Amino acid sequence: MDWLAILSGFGVGAIVGMTGVGGGSLMTPLLIGVFRLNPAVAIGTDLFFASITKTSGAIAHARHGHIDRRIVTLLLTGSLPAAVATFATMHATGITKAWASTLTFSLGIALLLPALTVAAGALLGVLVSLSSVGAGAIGVTLILILYPRLSTQRLVGTDIAHAVPLTLVAGIGHWTLGHIDWALLGALLIGSLPGIWIGANLTKLMPEKLTRGLLCLSLVTAGLKVIH
Repeated sequence: MDWLAILSGFGVGAIVGMTGVGGGSLMTPLLIGVFRLNPAVAIGTDLFFASITKTSGAIAHARHGHIDRRIVTLLLTGSLPAAVATFATMHATGITKAWASTLTFSLGIALLLPALTVAAGALLGVLVSLSSVGAGAIGVTLILILYPRLSTQRLVGTDIAHAVPLTLVAGIGHWTLGHIDWALLGALLIGSLPGIWIGANLTKLMPEKLTRGLLCLSLVTAGLKVIH
């Protein structure tokens, strides 16, 4: 039993459940730096991890009424076709994760700055497919910019609901490229599924100001972590 992987999954799951942020921007560097995975395998493994983990979080947020289905639909209108097109291009050209470090650095800067909903979804579709970062961190930022009056709970829930199909499609794309460590993924999920459920339920109980503060802290931390 890989207890480090289980604890890592639990920690990231809890953070994602509370803030919608932390999946790719925290897990991918962890998989590369701590578990010593090849960057391409780390990205693919993280995407499957995110899709399965966030399904649990999305269900919990849906039960609390924290998902804006119209926004999710608009984002997916852009993100899913963009993700499919990205992998079609990668297969056709032979491009692999040689871009990953440059993209991840750029995404870290974008987390600290982030900017019409379908267009934002298309951007996320490409970025998430190439680096695994962005479904939560950039996604929640873009939704906040586009819908500043959305409550923090609905902001987090909507972002997680959008991330589920997007990361699943991107994960399948990486599976076709052979970029998944299934054994490590299983250990991470053992910890993450209860973690994200706990985090999602804590969001309902925490005051709006505290949740928003944790969200801002997560965004800044994620951006600094990725740049470093």
